Amino acid sequence: MKTRVVFFDTKPYDEASFNAHNEDFGFDIRYYEGHLKKTNVVLAKGAEVVCAFVNDIIDSGVIDLLVENGVKLIALRSAGYNNVDLRAAKGRIQIVRVPAYSPYAVAEHTLALMLTLNRKIHKAYSRTREGNFAIQGLMGFDMHGKTAGIIGTGKIARILITTLRAMGMKVLAYDPYPDHEFAAQSGMQYTTLDELYKNSDIISLHCPLTKETEYIINYDSIAKMKDGVMIINTGRGKLIHTNALIKGLKSKKIGLAGLDVYEEEGDYFFEDFSDYVIDDDILARLLSFNNVIVTSHQAFFTKEALTNIARTTLQNIKDFTEGKELVNEVKL
Repeated sequence: MKTRVVFFDTKPYDEASFNAHNEDFGFDIRYYEGHLKKTNVVLAKGAEVVCAFVNDIIDSGVIDLLVENGVKLIALRSAGYNNVDLRAAKGRIQIVRVPAYSPYAVAEHTLALMLTLNRKIHKAYSRTREGNFAIQGLMGFDMHGKTAGIIGTGKIARILITTLRAMGMKVLAYDPYPDHEFAAQSGMQYTTLDELYKNSDIISLHCPLTKETEYIINYDSIAKMKDGVMIINTGRGKLIHTNALIKGLKSKKIGLAGLDVYEEEGDYFFEDFSDYVIDDDILARLLSFNNVIVTSHQAFFTKEALTNIARTTLQNIKDFTEGKELVNEVKL
């Protein structure tokens, strides 16, 4: 019998990508649009594997029900796993992930947010579409010679750092596990968080979401930053305390913000609410600022990334069914 895999939180592009690559694997795949939660875990009954995405909250209650229904593997089609209760899963159900689907995709989207905010491309686009070719209010700054502060220096950050250095920017970075060889090679400099906040014109977040990094951008850290700083987040929403960000924007301490993630994004991102009123007051407030760009967790969204996500996820499942070592297993 074919191994049955139940997918949650799927969109048409997920189905198209996985169906195309599943021709090489032959799994029995069932797709469901809803987020994985206690009320729909029953859909996984009879399946060995559940495939989940970033906004599926896999807490202890969900894990209990998955185990009861005979699920033996949770295959995350994402790099992050902060949405999974690893303690509840330990010894009961295995978890795999896609550690690096396309670091180039996320790094390039990060740069796109920086450039768009700086040169007001979003404003210029709206103006010229209406026949307004005035450039008043569209002034930016040369990024050459400015200082970027990068928090976290994993694969995505290293691609971004290399690009920013090629543009003539100075790069300061913070990471509890510094790679001094890369620093010497790239010409960047490791420093403390306080020094990074104090000296950076642009701050970009590329660290995982942990107890230590949750709300790493908060009232206190913002107070230490340069006036008019640009903040970019293509990592995880809860790296930024959103109310603190809004206060910084209102006081003009923060001059520009580019967000591909939001701490309460689960109810909105990846869905179409264009015909509805957004009842999340904090998100609505963010969207009201003309110096803020919010994109819908799309930094990963390239053809190459979808291919890597599908093939790595399916290979993870194949390795599990064949009793092989799970090279991408997440362990507590």
